[in-house]
Amino acid sequence: MQGKPRSLAWWQRALIWVAVVAVLLAVFALYTRADFMVTLADQVWACF
Repeated sequence: MQGKPRSLAWWQRALIWVAVVAVLLAVFALYTRADFMVTLADQVWACF
C-alpha cells in the first residue's frame, strides 16, 4: 500500500524552473548562430 506522494518543496520547484529556463536559453542561443544551424542541417541531411 502506497501513501500519498510527497510534493516538492518550493526551492526544488524553483530550481527545476531555473534549470528549464537555462536549457531553453542555451538552445535559443545556439539557434542564433548560423554556423551551428548549417552544421545541424548537414547532419540531418546526412541521415537520408
